[in-house]
Amino acid sequence: MSPLSRRALLAGASGTALALTLPSSASAQEVAYAAFRLVRARPGEPGQPEITLPEGYEFVPGAKYHVGSRAEYYSFVRGPANPAGILVAVRWPGVAVSDVVHMDTRLRVERDPSDRSRFTFVLPVTLPTADANQPTIQIWSHPDRSEGMYLKLDHNDPDRVAGPWLTVPWPGNAARSQLHQLIATHAILLDSGLKDTAAAKGHRWFLAGFETNNTLHTDNPPHWHISYNSGADFDSPTHNTHFWLNSGAENFYNGMDVTGLGRLKHYVGDPARIFDFMGDANDGRGDLVATVTIRTDGGLDIAPPSGPGYAVAAGRDGTLIEEVTVLRGGEPWLRVTTEDRYKVGVLTVQVLGLRDASESRVRVMRYDRLTGVLL
Repeated sequence: MSPLSRRALLAGASGTALALTLPSSASAQEVAYAAFRLVRARPGEPGQPEITLPEGYEFVPGAKYHVGSRAEYYSFVRGPANPAGILVAVRWPGVAVSDVVHMDTRLRVERDPSDRSRFTFVLPVTLPTADANQPTIQIWSHPDRSEGMYLKLDHNDPDRVAGPWLTVPWPGNAARSQLHQLIATHAILLDSGLKDTAAAKGHRWFLAGFETNNTLHTDNPPHWHISYNSGADFDSPTHNTHFWLNSGAENFYNGMDVTGLGRLKHYVGDPARIFDFMGDANDGRGDLVATVTIRTDGGLDIAPPSGPGYAVAAGRDGTLIEEVTVLRGGEPWLRVTTEDRYKVGVLTVQVLGLRDASESRVRVMRYDRLTGVLL
């Protein structure tokens, strides 16, 4: 085994130093990728452990693939596909590691009885790209992946910030408000029939927030999405909204990426029209699905082609930080608030029916705090 192939990943190592040599027998088709996340027992000053890989495997070059925060450290490797896994050794003096995460799984950790700072784990190497490993480094929950809908909730922890988020104040207001607004929008899409209409066409809505730790998807400034896929996924023609949030958690800009048209820019009062890409109407964009317009209170108007209009509006304090009010036909319909206890993995959603008390509900979503998987 060559010294280069066994060298540890050390703090400050360059991308060139990280690039080990793959076996000459490994073709491009055989190369696979894997990522792992080391979760610290207690947050502290960001650091970088010593990591040793077996012969024939290398660290993916580039700083964005080797990232430390107060709560964790993650890294990406590549080499010949190995579903059974490769043995990775870690030594991190002075730092206690509680868990190792790969994709949605906590890997088994073997401690070295002769060295308290050292441990090993077996890492499956199977994925075709580094990007396919994003679930390893991101804590997502998916409370609704039914036909016509994909709702993704992002759990953001200030101890996990990375990339551009290290250079700006923690966006706590936006991180909280995005969850209120996502839950409110989900309720609108169900009540209006827009979800069912999409499902009947083989289409789907995609609702998602922003991430503050994923250097593969920097997602800065804070924003959230109401996207429409004219098909089963993002490989289909898509209207992908990006609602930027200011420090007061108000939507102030919508950059909507439309397949074939690029980014269309919308500000307060500008209607953003979403079409289904079926047929030749509207210059080939198909029939109108919905119109979304940023309100003067920082919320959104969501108008189906027919029937009552809806809105995600400010709460009782005039902001969208503590709660949001959902309007139907211009009248208050629901009050929505959320509380994400990301340190323990509990998201509480409270919906109050403002017209009909029977529409009130409380849902407590318990999730794995390290993966986001709902329990």
